[in-house]
Amino acid sequence: MSEFLKFAFELISKIIYNLVSWIVGFFSGFLKVFVTGVPEYVIIFQTYFKTIGIAGKIMAILLVILLIAIPVLLIVLIVRQIIVRIKLKAQADDNVELYKEIGRLNRQVMQLMDEKNMILNLKTGGVPGAMAAYGGGGSVAVSGGAAVPVAATGAVVDGMADPLADTGVAAVAPAVGVGAAPAAALDPLSPAGASIPGIVAPVSASVVQQTNIPSYSEMSTKSLTEAAAAAAVASAEARSKAEEKERSTVQRFPKLSLVDVKYEHFEEPDYNDEISLQDFTEGFRLFAASQMKLYYTPEIVRRFVAGMAASKILILEGISGTGKTSLPYSFSRYLGFPATMVSVQPSYRDKTELLGYFNEFSKRFNETEFLRALYEASYREEPCLIVLDEMNLARIEYYFAEMLSVLEMPSQAEWIIDLVPTAWPGDPMHLDSGKILVSPNTWFVGTANNDDSTFTITDKVYDRAMPIELNERANEIDTELHPRCPIRYEYMMELFAKAKEEYPISESAMTKLIKLDQYLQTRFKLAFGNRIMKQLYDFIPCYVACGGNEIDGLDYIIARKVLKKFESTNIAFVRDEIKGLIEYIDKTFGESHMNDSRDYLLRIQNLY
Repeated sequence: MSEFLKFAFELISKIIYNLVSWIVGFFSGFLKVFVTGVPEYVIIFQTYFKTIGIAGKIMAILLVILLIAIPVLLIVLIVRQIIVRIKLKAQADDNVELYKEIGRLNRQVMQLMDEKNMILNLKTGGVPGAMAAYGGGGSVAVSGGAAVPVAATGAVVDGMADPLADTGVAAVAPAVGVGAAPAAALDPLSPAGASIPGIVAPVSASVVQQTNIPSYSEMSTKSLTEAAAAAAVASAEARSKAEEKERSTVQRFPKLSLVDVKYEHFEEPDYNDEISLQDFTEGFRLFAASQMKLYYTPEIVRRFVAGMAASKILILEGISGTGKTSLPYSFSRYLGFPATMVSVQPSYRDKTELLGYFNEFSKRFNETEFLRALYEASYREEPCLIVLDEMNLARIEYYFAEMLSVLEMPSQAEWIIDLVPTAWPGDPMHLDSGKILVSPNTWFVGTANNDDSTFTITDKVYDRAMPIELNERANEIDTELHPRCPIRYEYMMELFAKAKEEYPISESAMTKLIKLDQYLQTRFKLAFGNRIMKQLYDFIPCYVACGGNEIDGLDYIIARKVLKKFESTNIAFVRDEIKGLIEYIDKTFGESHMNDSRDYLLRIQNLY
């Protein structure tokens, strides 16, 4: 026995020794390959790298990178597999619960299918098994071959109904017969109370009347109708409760709701309610130069501010680098509330691109920055600007059509846009029945380039907007830091109204304008309507109040709102007629005035 133990000990110890030697050798080899052998690799690399050519050096570097990447990749894969296995093990319990839930749902589906089949069998009305399951009645043959309904609440044994059924009427075996039967068979209250297998028990009419049993068709139709009505009512109530619960829990406008939260404890700035319109415009120019290093001529600033008095839509045109985008942005910073910048995309086709749309699947409204800015303007008291950058990359009359129509409404209370059909309990505070009101303190400023990548701005848009051209850069000015000037929207409108009272258009200017209108109608069939006249009455007094003069304001309106229509006429005789028009303008207004109109006509003449 001792020899055997010695043998076993020596054999097992040898195996363990070899196994340990293998493990130690594996780790030693691993360290030799990836750690201790690295200095040798470096020596080999340095030895040969000096002697080989440029191509060889490049290939040597690539080879070294490849040899380093292989073990690193292997280590990453091994670590990743370990992490995946740990996660799968951690999710094992969740998977078991998921499988159980799937099994429970499958059983419910099978039960619903059985109930559906039972209802279909009831509707057919000819399957005895369906009648028994329903709890209704069968029928027995009576004298004369008529069938009498009976209640079949008892069990059927060997083809016969239970004679102890509640109605006391004995059902029969499937066999059919006509004729007399023993009294015991006829009397349902007989002590025997049993039917003879294979014989039909005739039932007297008095028995049928006494039992007062409705027909099967009446029972099934009435019951099915009542059940269907009850199911429909229950389904409608459940759907109504589910929708009400969903409305109370789902937040359809998360961005707009955040705006509500933002202004719960909002503190208004100190507004300047004493500044004049001229000081306001000059202050903006100094603010932009001193704090933002943006330089604008006094003329451009006057046109911009006076344009706000004439229209809620301004279009800034001109060559790149003249400050089309920075002008409204710096102006909004001057007011203390930065403008919202919206980059128009060529794919814009309708209002959903700007306002967003309601997602029926997620029950949320896909809000845009345009919509958020439109909503936030209802909380602000200062003028709010929304900038549509590169607005003619898409057709303006497509994606901005509803806004153009809304802003034409005479009453600002009608500036309403539909977002969703109905209101939900969790909707933002300033939405009314799913509708948003365009706040009157909102202006839309678009920048436009005229090149091959853009669409032509149509007369429909130009007539409603105030175009301002920026074709030259202003000189830099050195000035001290000028503060911003928060101003209320109401006070700005008061300044505009005051300018109309103090600087109305003179009779001489209107007389000259009427003469020019008659000349344009006679020679070019070109006229301007009431909308342009209204803008003219709003623009010129405010332009004068900002530091300009009347004739220059009139010149600008005629050039940008009236003569611009020559671009869409495309008539062959325009070259010769424009020369006569320039001479008429010089004769009527004087050669030292109307420079904008003269320059614009010369530019149009060169296009033909």
